[in-house]
Amino acid sequence: MSNTELHNLGVAELAAQLRAKQVSATEAAQHFLARAKQHQNLGAFVAINEEATLAQARAADALIAEGRGGKLAGVPIAHKDIFVTKDFPTTAASKMLEGYQSPFDATVVRKLADAGVVTLGKLNCDEFAMGGANENSAVAPVGFDTAQPVRNPWNHERVPGGSSGGSAAAVAARLAPAVTGTDTGGSIRQPASFCGITGIKPTYGRASRYGMIAFASSLDQAGPMGRSAEDCALLLSEMCGPDLDRDSTSLDVPAEDFSAKLDDSIEGLRIGIPAEFFGEGLSADVRAAVDAALKEYEKLGAKLVPVSLPRTELSVPVYYILAPAEASSNLSRFDGVKFGHRAAKYEDLNDMYRKTRAEGFGDEVKRRIMIGAYVLSEGYYDAYYLQAQKIRRMIADDFQAAFKDCDVIAGAAAPTTAWAIGGKADPVSNYLADIFTLPASLAGLPGLSLPAGFGDGGMPVGLQLIGNYFGEARLLNAAHRFQQATDFHLRTPAGI
Repeated sequence: MSNTELHNLGVAELAAQLRAKQVSATEAAQHFLARAKQHQNLGAFVAINEEATLAQARAADALIAEGRGGKLAGVPIAHKDIFVTKDFPTTAASKMLEGYQSPFDATVVRKLADAGVVTLGKLNCDEFAMGGANENSAVAPVGFDTAQPVRNPWNHERVPGGSSGGSAAAVAARLAPAVTGTDTGGSIRQPASFCGITGIKPTYGRASRYGMIAFASSLDQAGPMGRSAEDCALLLSEMCGPDLDRDSTSLDVPAEDFSAKLDDSIEGLRIGIPAEFFGEGLSADVRAAVDAALKEYEKLGAKLVPVSLPRTELSVPVYYILAPAEASSNLSRFDGVKFGHRAAKYEDLNDMYRKTRAEGFGDEVKRRIMIGAYVLSEGYYDAYYLQAQKIRRMIADDFQAAFKDCDVIAGAAAPTTAWAIGGKADPVSNYLADIFTLPASLAGLPGLSLPAGFGDGGMPVGLQLIGNYFGEARLLNAAHRFQQATDFHLRTPAGI
C-alpha cells in the first residue's frame, strides 16, 4: 500500500503494517501530520509539535526493530485538549489556560505512550468540556488567528457535536486513525454519532482521571474514539486499569483485553428497547436508521426486549444541577493566583479574582459556574442538589431493573442528526439534545455509539448501546458483529 492511502487504514490494520515493517512509524506520523495541515479548515487541531511527534515516532521504530513493540507501537493518535501533556500545550480550549504547559502527562496519555503510540497533537473541544456542539472553544485552531467552531467533515456548515468535537472530526476526516475523548454527559457518544464514527465511554472509574482537567468529577470519564469497535477495543485495553495512588475515583479493577471476544456470537443477545428512547422528540430520520439497525441485529440472532427507563426525562434537570455544582467547585482553582490567565490591571485581591475570571472564562462556563454556585448555596442545597442526588440513584436503579430482562440497552445516541453551526443559540435547546446519553452517565454505566446509517441531508446517525457495569467487552462485541455485517463505519465524507 502506498503512503498516500495510509489514512484509509484503521488502528488494527495500520498496527499490523507497522509490525510487518511495511511502513514505518515515522512515515505514518509524517503522513498524518500532512493530513492535519491539508484539512486544517475543519479546526480540529489546536496544537501540533512536529518535532515531538517525529521523536516519538523514531522511538517507536526503534522498538519495532528490536521486536519489543506492543500491539499499538507506532500508531499515531491525537488527544483531546482536556488531557495534560508534557510535549504539547494544554488549554482545555479556554483563554484561562492559554499557553499552559504541563510538567507531566495524564495517566491515560502515559499509558498509551507506554504502549508505543505516537501523539500527533491536541484536539479542539468545548471550553472545559462544557458544550454539545464544539462551538464554545475559546482558542484558535491550528491555521487560524482567532477561535473557530469545529466543522463537521460530512457538512462543513454543521456542528460535529461536543464536547469532543475536534476528536470526532479528526477521525471522520481521517486526520488520525483514533483519538481520545472525554464523556461527562455524552461528550464521546454524541459527537461520534454526529460524525459517523465509533466511540465508547467505559464504566465510571475504569480509566484514570489523573491529569484530565476536571469538569464534573463524579461524571467525567476518558474513552477512545475510532472508526470501528475493534479500533476502540485496542485503545481502551491500554487506557484502563487502576491508578489508585493518583486518582481517588479509580476502580481497583485490573486492565482487560477488550478485543479478545470481539468475534463471539451474539446469538440470543437480549437487547432492551426502552419506550422512553423512542417517543416524542426523536426525529423521523433518526428513528428510521435506528429501527433498521435493530432489524439487522435481529438477523444476527439478537432478541429485542421491551424495557422501561421511566426517569429518562428527569436526567436532563438532574444532570444540569449536579454537573454545574461540581464545575463551580472544580473551576474555583482558576483564579489567577498560581497558574493560568491573570488580569493585567486590578485594585486588590478580590478585584483580581473578578477580572481574571471574567476575562478568562467564556459565557457557557460562566453560566454553569453560576448555576452550580446557586444550587449549592444555603437555602437551595436541600431543594436542588440533594434532591438531584436522590433522583440520580433512582435513575441508576431503573437501569438495574431493566438489566434483569436484557443484556444491553439500545436507542439513538441523539434525537437528531448534527444541526447547523449557530442553529441552537438557546442553551436549553442544547441541553435537551443530551437526553439519551445523560442517563448512562448519571448511573456510571458504559455506553457506546456506532454508525447505524444516515438521516436527512446524508448526515450520520449513531446507535447507542448501554451495558451494565464492566460490560465494555459485551458492548464492543455487539458493535463489532454489527460492523462485520454493515459498512456504515467504512464510509467517508466527500472530499476526504
